[in-house]
Amino acid sequence: MSDDLAISFEFFPPKTPEMEVSLWNAVEKLAPLAPSFVSVTYGAGGSTRERTHATVRRIRQETKLEPAAHLTCVAATRAEIDAIARDYWASGVRHIVALRGDTPTGGPYEATPGGYAYAADLVEGLKRIAPFEISVAAYPEGHPEARSLDADLDVLKRKVDAGATRAITQYFFDVDVFTRFLERARAAGITIPIVPGILPVTNVAQVLKFSKACGTSVPQWLADTFEGLDADPETRKLVAASVAAEQVLKLRAEGISEFHFYTLNRAELTLALCRRLGVRAPAAV
Repeated sequence: MSDDLAISFEFFPPKTPEMEVSLWNAVEKLAPLAPSFVSVTYGAGGSTRERTHATVRRIRQETKLEPAAHLTCVAATRAEIDAIARDYWASGVRHIVALRGDTPTGGPYEATPGGYAYAADLVEGLKRIAPFEISVAAYPEGHPEARSLDADLDVLKRKVDAGATRAITQYFFDVDVFTRFLERARAAGITIPIVPGILPVTNVAQVLKFSKACGTSVPQWLADTFEGLDADPETRKLVAASVAAEQVLKLRAEGISEFHFYTLNRAELTLALCRRLGVRAPAAV
């Protein structure tokens, strides 16, 4: 592995005993790759708050991995979020992914009374509590609620000015989408690392539905690549690995040295992609 190459993984907290087994199997398989950190997501409206905390604490206590806990502004006052942050710091968690979050109903965003209004406010508040490493979200194609791409970059700049140390992007599929965004961000004076978020696709229908909500474009070539494979999951996995590998290798050729993989609590595709990047677990002695 190149000395300048860094990887990280995203997991989500399990809802059932079966999903918990799947999560910890993925953690066990991916841990030997020595990621810089692993993040644990937070459901809409804080709906997975306790499961997120429990998962982060278990990673901290039972593995050598560096956990990054997602925190959002929704459904909690500043005092409640501050208490969570202090508890994380006391537990040895040093990295927070600070997000605005979405309302539980999926309707227009409204700040919680007495809470942090936006991600920049949350970043500023966390920095007052402790010297956390703070990652924030970036949107190569613009946040779906942004007035314009320039206005969206202004939001990212405010998060950086508040103390964010890394931006992780929403997933995308065309490499040019990321490189153009990176150029615009640098021109706007945003100098922190901007890490591409990589989502290996195995179910195009689900990705189309989610992408419509989050403002990510799905190129026609991607849908065409998976056409006719709905009843063939094994071939879908092979195609997914090929498509994502091509994406990460193109990004690597552009000089990108840090990648964040949305694992969906499954290890196999992420393992394959890391191997294509030259990242592999040390051989057993």
